[in-house]
Amino acid sequence: MKNSGMRSRFEDTDIKFLKGVGETRAKLFASELNILTFRDLLNYFPFRYVDRSRFYQIREFQGEMPLLQIRGHFINFTTEGEGKAKRYRGTFTDGSMMMDVVWFSGIKTISSMYVPMKDYVLFGKPTLYKSYWQMAHPEVEPYDPDRPPSGFQGVYSLTDQTRRRGFGQRMIQKAVGNLLAMPGFANIQETLPDEIIERYRFPSLSQAYRELHNPTSPDNLRKARERMKFEELFYLELQILRYSRRRSHTLRGHVFEKIGDYFNRYYSECIPFELTGAQKRVLKEIRADMKTGRQMNRLLQGDVGSGKTMVAFMSMLMSADNGFQSCLMAPTEILAGQHYETVKEWGDKIGLNVALLTGSTRTKARREIHAGLISGDIHIIVGTHALLEEKVEFRNLGLAVIDEQHRFGVAQRAKMWAKGTIPPHVLVMTATPIPRTLAMTVYGDLEVSVIDQLPPGRKPIETWLRSDANRGEVNRHIWRQIQEGRQIYIVYPLIHENEKLNLKSLEEGLERTRQTFPGIEISFVHGKMKPAEKDYQMQKFVEGKSRIMVATTVIEVGVNVPNATVMVIENAERFGLSQLHQLRGRVGRGADRSWCILMSKEQLGGTTKKRLGIMTATSDGFLISEADLKLRGPGDMEGTQQSGIAFDLKIANLATDGQIVSAARKAAEDVLAGNPQIAGEIQDADRDNAVRLDLAGLNILACELKRRFDKKVDWSQIS
Repeated sequence: MKNSGMRSRFEDTDIKFLKGVGETRAKLFASELNILTFRDLLNYFPFRYVDRSRFYQIREFQGEMPLLQIRGHFINFTTEGEGKAKRYRGTFTDGSMMMDVVWFSGIKTISSMYVPMKDYVLFGKPTLYKSYWQMAHPEVEPYDPDRPPSGFQGVYSLTDQTRRRGFGQRMIQKAVGNLLAMPGFANIQETLPDEIIERYRFPSLSQAYRELHNPTSPDNLRKARERMKFEELFYLELQILRYSRRRSHTLRGHVFEKIGDYFNRYYSECIPFELTGAQKRVLKEIRADMKTGRQMNRLLQGDVGSGKTMVAFMSMLMSADNGFQSCLMAPTEILAGQHYETVKEWGDKIGLNVALLTGSTRTKARREIHAGLISGDIHIIVGTHALLEEKVEFRNLGLAVIDEQHRFGVAQRAKMWAKGTIPPHVLVMTATPIPRTLAMTVYGDLEVSVIDQLPPGRKPIETWLRSDANRGEVNRHIWRQIQEGRQIYIVYPLIHENEKLNLKSLEEGLERTRQTFPGIEISFVHGKMKPAEKDYQMQKFVEGKSRIMVATTVIEVGVNVPNATVMVIENAERFGLSQLHQLRGRVGRGADRSWCILMSKEQLGGTTKKRLGIMTATSDGFLISEADLKLRGPGDMEGTQQSGIAFDLKIANLATDGQIVSAARKAAEDVLAGNPQIAGEIQDADRDNAVRLDLAGLNILACELKRRFDKKVDWSQIS
């Protein structure tokens, strides 16, 4: 099997030209499923597969049944209820027994589609309702005696709108079948070089597509899925490694040659506690980076309270010892102010000039800060996005520390690196622990340091799981803490009531909190408030003027109140584990015993109960993030908010495909070793197992990299 470097236009054909689609359905494909071309449809993979190799009978139903198909006819139809309670019911029999088929939406369309006494095939999940079997919204199609049961079949994700328009599983399966039967599909161009396909014994692209949509056996389906997962991850890893190689070879960095008076004095005379082993290890890693003459790009991970700010400060001392300035950017004015207070207190002990610049800084003070940065009199500047303004110039910016990277867009941060002829070293701090398989991919172009120890003497946060039945117990606990002078957070997932989701809203919660704790000053914040009002409410809580903070998740990052000892999270089942862990980190920041109380509904599903059980069982952020990744998937942790490489996986799963991630990364490394021109390098790397591609293979890589990543801005020069 040899590839040509020429690219076929078949895959890019508009979906409206597919048999059975046309203009109207093409618009539905585009608006609801984001399918615009033949390629989009081929890559719209089933999310699971069902066995349709036989017909069941109703009398066989028992216990918890899977999705299955039965054959029979409707006896009659009735419309019941009014308004939102309206439903359309059909009595269906297969000759052995009867069952109900019920529809709660799309009734007008459904009522005109099916007639009594005509043979149909129903495909759906039977459930037992009041001792009577029923199916809700099954797939229904006329019975064709000439078409036998079809064996394995893919089940595709559909939206409510597609279902209301009569666009069910059968419709999309038919569209895929028509596409696979087209003459042009047989000549679809390969997207992996022959050398890779042969090395890993992958099926061809056309074979993989056929098996993914119409499996002939479980083993063939497995091979097809492995090939497509590998391909997605291979190109992602290849692009990340290209970025990293290009930067390491082309971007110079300031050389911090010495550890001098600032660092040594602070380390030996001023640190009020012994650094943990993890902090010392990370400082050595940072020190080694900043001596190389290449720009440091390092991600610093560590739980809340692990000492990231101290590590960042001592890194800034290395910068000052070598005659350079540093900046620390924070996402909110509150957080920037807290960082400033901390860094200034530490810096004053050794004569460092530390300044604060935010959107609220007065004009006169702003002018003085601008002058101090240009003259070099200011050693460290702490601030928000105000640091990115064109008027802000440095004499010699050597180190940029960014707190909570996901709160800054890459395009914003790009402005910082233009403030010098040589870009500063970059240290990104995050309190969100990232599992290894995810970090390897998302942050593949950054070196990663981990502070995996907490300072001695920190008391663990007790985590309780409670429901409304325990509300009295929770309120009494809050009262006791308030009477002891402590402060309380109460967090809600929504601002306004949403009857459909049945969640506690901030507005309802605020009113209930006022009634439950009369005479207690309460702050409230949410994301839709004007910044000035939000800052006022948060500052009131920071200063202790209010005792309870009722909020949405805006307080996940950006407020440090050591006196707060209780975090109550309403509707905890609606949050991800990592977010719950972040919220829990808002308490336990002082010397007092602290609690995180997860309020949930009484009846929880198995997965939800397991998730919340993990929260009560451990406070290890890395264990929690691993569990969250496996239960929820990686989500959108990429985009221009991270390293700028597209992170849109259609079939691979970073939580469960760790081995394929590793294999794809090794393959990308081997290809770059054998073809250094891909990363703009000249010399071949001396590496075993290097894969050298012929011209056709190189053309395939070029076309795929262009197609997958060319629409994305090249942020490799940033972080």
